Amino acid sequence: MKAVLIPRFGPALEVAEVADLPEPLPPGPGQVLLDILAAPINPSDFLNFQGRFGAAPPPLPIIAGGEAVGEVAALGAGVTHLRPGDRVLALHAGRGNWRQRVLAPAAAMRPLPAAADPLQLAMLAVNPATALHMLTRYVALSPGDWVIQNAGNSAVGHCVIWLARRRGLRTVSVVRRDDQVAPLRAVGGDVVLVDGPDLAARVAAAVGGQKVRLALDAVAGTATGRLAQCLAHGGTLVVYGLLSGADCAVPAADLVFRDIALRGYWFTPWFERASANEKTAIYDELGQLVVDGIIHVTIEACYPLARVHEALAHAARPGRAGKILLLPNLATRGSLPSA
Repeated sequence: MKAVLIPRFGPALEVAEVADLPEPLPPGPGQVLLDILAAPINPSDFLNFQGRFGAAPPPLPIIAGGEAVGEVAALGAGVTHLRPGDRVLALHAGRGNWRQRVLAPAAAMRPLPAAADPLQLAMLAVNPATALHMLTRYVALSPGDWVIQNAGNSAVGHCVIWLARRRGLRTVSVVRRDDQVAPLRAVGGDVVLVDGPDLAARVAAAVGGQKVRLALDAVAGTATGRLAQCLAHGGTLVVYGLLSGADCAVPAADLVFRDIALRGYWFTPWFERASANEKTAIYDELGQLVVDGIIHVTIEACYPLARVHEALAHAARPGRAGKILLLPNLATRGSLPSA
């Protein structure tokens, strides 16, 4: 079985290693054997290669890869809610999905819609759920309210726009370059602005002086402070990424005199603690949005595991227009997985 290993921590392109591993054992009671169909390359994967994802780095070596979609290949005794051929989210242990097959507990897995594009399902677990949680967990928003986010052209950014629009919310999306404005407006962004030192003044003008009470930050560093300045008194700023690689820099005056609340969001603790019913409810909703075409992330390229270094280089390329996916079983299946 082919898999991508992290034998030591460092830049992904330097340390990623394609290895032959033993085939998983047949599934035991309560287990399921999955063929991994597709797995996206996310920013968290690059952090994982560097040992910077999570509170403490795990012991090495480990198998790379976070979210993925798998197809049920075999079932262990007592598993009655799944059938061979069902597609499920491969989030059994949170990571380790850049491999051809995985043996995992079946209890928390539920079949995904058969009519959905499996490549879209591969990106369903983390980014759409993150967007949904951030829009609903921290501030009680009503139709017509504004939300501001940076990294608006990211996968999470797109999901925020789509899910906010379904709830009647309006979005201000901040991007880094002028050429990112029109594409983001095309996918539904209400206001799209290029970041800069006068961001707060331009946001106030764009929203007509209305209050912005929720900000979503994927960048950290000085970008956090610029978002804080866009919020109304008592607003909440949720940090969920660190694309800048720097610590959040927020003026103390915003925290003290304007009562700005700074919160952090991480998907993994929710997934580890949520009940099966909670997960089913969220992924049933999100899966149907994939079927309906409301969630449809642009895919720029797909690669087999053997070309993981090319895939990682492509995923790190500035100015990408879509996600990069790994297809661990492409060599044996001979074609892209289809609905």
